[in-house]
Amino acid sequence: MPELRSLVTKVRSKNAGPFWLTIDIFCGSNDAYKQVCSGLSTSHVAGVFKADTQTIKRFDIPDLNVVKFSLPRPTVQGAIGDRDMHGASWAALIGELVI
Repeated sequence: MPELRSLVTKVRSKNAGPFWLTIDIFCGSNDAYKQVCSGLSTSHVAGVFKADTQTIKRFDIPDLNVVKFSLPRPTVQGAIGDRDMHGASWAALIGELVI
């Protein structure tokens, strides 16, 4: 079973405001998109980030071969406990998932 990052063109994470993160998975092909859609569940993503599945929003965008997740940041952007001001490091955790 492959890691997600070996199936797709790019995994990117970034801020979606001071309270939310967004993770974009650019699949590159329709086949990769279908594999990601069927193999990567919202509960799988919630487990990685120790988040409640009810707070995660998932967007499957077949016209672009993109799967997107939005979830609350664990701390507010710029707070003392914020270890990633721009939200960029979260992509690495998703890219390592085996699906």
